[in-house]
Amino acid sequence: MTGSLLLRNARLLDPVKGEYTEGDLRCADGRIAEIGTGLTAGDARTEDLRGAFVLPGLVDAHVHVTASTADLGSLPASSPSYVAAHSARTMSRMLDRGFTTVRDASGADYGLADAQAEGLFRGPRLLFCGRALSQTGGHGDSRTRGANASDDHPCCAGLGRVADGVDAVRAAARDELRKGAHHIKVMASGGVASPTDRIDSTQYSAEELRAIVEEAEAANRYVAAHAYTARAVNRALELGVRSIEHGNLIDDLSVELFLRHDAYLVPTLVTYWALKEEGREHGLPESSWRKVDEVLGAGMAALERAASGGVKLVYGSDLLGGMHRHQNHEFRLRAEVQSTLEVIRSATSTAADLLNLTGEIGTLAPGAHADLLVVDRDPLDDIGVLAEPEKFRHVVQGGVVVSP
Repeated sequence: MTGSLLLRNARLLDPVKGEYTEGDLRCADGRIAEIGTGLTAGDARTEDLRGAFVLPGLVDAHVHVTASTADLGSLPASSPSYVAAHSARTMSRMLDRGFTTVRDASGADYGLADAQAEGLFRGPRLLFCGRALSQTGGHGDSRTRGANASDDHPCCAGLGRVADGVDAVRAAARDELRKGAHHIKVMASGGVASPTDRIDSTQYSAEELRAIVEEAEAANRYVAAHAYTARAVNRALELGVRSIEHGNLIDDLSVELFLRHDAYLVPTLVTYWALKEEGREHGLPESSWRKVDEVLGAGMAALERAASGGVKLVYGSDLLGGMHRHQNHEFRLRAEVQSTLEVIRSATSTAADLLNLTGEIGTLAPGAHADLLVVDRDPLDDIGVLAEPEKFRHVVQGGVVVSP
């Protein structure tokens, strides 16, 4: 879906500089064609914004679009067509919230990405990793203690695949890359929604993690690792992981390693807030709900530690099931620690850098995708503007106004 559009009398935000330019912005063939004053519309749709604020379309770098329930262990028993229908609705609502690009952190595949790109349903651009790699009994192993058989058939929905040993993880990584994975996701520590592991565990041996990183780098891709504790985060960073997801229990050495390895941290504060408030209502098992407290309180302290240390932070929500509607609340949570500009960068320019899409998204520069968000109040003065999607003036995707 591409279009031509001219926005007049706008305040155009450069997230890198943190400055507005007053003028016009013209989109053509789905890209930003030019910015300036007195631009000629031609046959483009024209709208006078009368001083409204224009940002690049937002990026959420940690979503699970196939997670129709918080009971992740039940997904493999769901019909793939049912999960796909849920995913399409979830992505449509993400677009209405201003997110024009999302990075899926396990579950989505090339089918959903291709369908969105071909316009079969409305939603943000989808960058996927396929199934996350997990050791037996790890965060991606949804079997309970009494279960034995594991069905990793590709027709079944699910977020993880179990692979043990260097040869097996190489084969699994190569298989996800074969299917077009934009990145490889690995479970490097325990988690909340998994039934048999401890949050404070480390997962996968150094040899296995190193092999996964080697395979991703050979394909010019990178590895994102689920990790909570400093022990898990630090070993992942030392082994070449580029993106740490969550990181609620990092320490000062973690900050040093993020900087040394030019890595990124994707905190996901809103999911713990939502899981604690209403996770059980949306299918989270009681045993998983009791784990939430282990990471809930530490998340804000970790964000503050990382932000003050200069770590590159990227926006992520990690919401499940009916809790997806809280996606924009992450802006308010982050602003308790970060400046509004830094929070906006995390969902625009810094996110683009992590996704290897610098200059393509997260910017209003000519040549970038014409994915835009138009709001009536200055988000640099009040980040709460971005937490209220029902008040957005317009969401623009590919030069077409798609919401409202």
